[in-house]
Amino acid sequence: MAEQSMRWGVLATGGIAAAFAADLVDLPDAEIVAVASRNQDSADAFAKRFGIGRAYGDWESLARDEDIDVVYVATPHSAHRAAAGLCLEAGRNVLCEKAFTLNSREAEELVALAKDHDSFLMEAMWMYCNPLIRRLKSLTEDGAIGEVRTIQADFGLEGPFPSAHRLRDPALGGGALLDLGVYPVSFAHLLLGEPADVTASAVLSDEGVDLQTGALLTWESGALASLHCSVVGGTGVTASVTGSQGRIDVPSGFFNPDRFVLHRDGRDPEEFALDPADGPRQTMRHEAVEVMRALRAGETESPLVPLDGTLAVMRTLDRVRERIGVRYPGEA
Repeated sequence: MAEQSMRWGVLATGGIAAAFAADLVDLPDAEIVAVASRNQDSADAFAKRFGIGRAYGDWESLARDEDIDVVYVATPHSAHRAAAGLCLEAGRNVLCEKAFTLNSREAEELVALAKDHDSFLMEAMWMYCNPLIRRLKSLTEDGAIGEVRTIQADFGLEGPFPSAHRLRDPALGGGALLDLGVYPVSFAHLLLGEPADVTASAVLSDEGVDLQTGALLTWESGALASLHCSVVGGTGVTASVTGSQGRIDVPSGFFNPDRFVLHRDGRDPEEFALDPADGPRQTMRHEAVEVMRALRAGETESPLVPLDGTLAVMRTLDRVRERIGVRYPGEA
């Protein structure tokens, strides 16, 4: 595996799958060898667009394709359990989009399947693989701003989205939380781990999904995180981390930043910018590179996006949904 291009399969053909495929095409050590959709025409069109050799009109054929090193699952999150599970059961390695699943129970089932089959599994939380986010995390761990006291993060889209849109469809896991709120929650988890307590409030749609949600997470250390997500109002998509001796501000696009500013007591502000060598800002290449590195090293999970961390995020999202009264079809 270390001597050849990594052979990828792409499961689903929507916008996020196309964005990921475009980044893979630019990586010299990666090759997309197959794509699958539940619609043969969609699979054929995607294959033609990206020069992919095999196009399947069903998921099972992709899962059984032994010429694939790893499958990227890009369905709506309501189908992640079924799609990723199918691939894992067939012995495929999997990179699965976020939110990882609808709930922590489904996430635990996927992790168990990966362990049973000794397969690699990773949530496609590209934020965790971003070089600047990794630098921000390192600075906080090294005490650059002292002990973390508060985190603020928001992610909102202007909308409005019609009732038929996937973001308002309970059957597709619609709502702001799983689609957008997973980023602020994951950002807080990255720096502080799983919270001790969760409170939340939301405005729900007529369909029963959250249009906007505010959550307050607290830790035993006394740290707090104030998080917000919305599909009815565009926000700055900013984040700020305040410590006992300083602050880090991510001025825009905190989940995929091109810069952040470190403020330390008694010093001038220090800006950290994206290195041009790391490629353009809007790219998923970092998570793909991490998956390929891990596979070549014989690892079954990534230290950048550990499975325990993914499970913890899913538990927090469950707790938020419990507080705001959102339940999806088929959940107990």
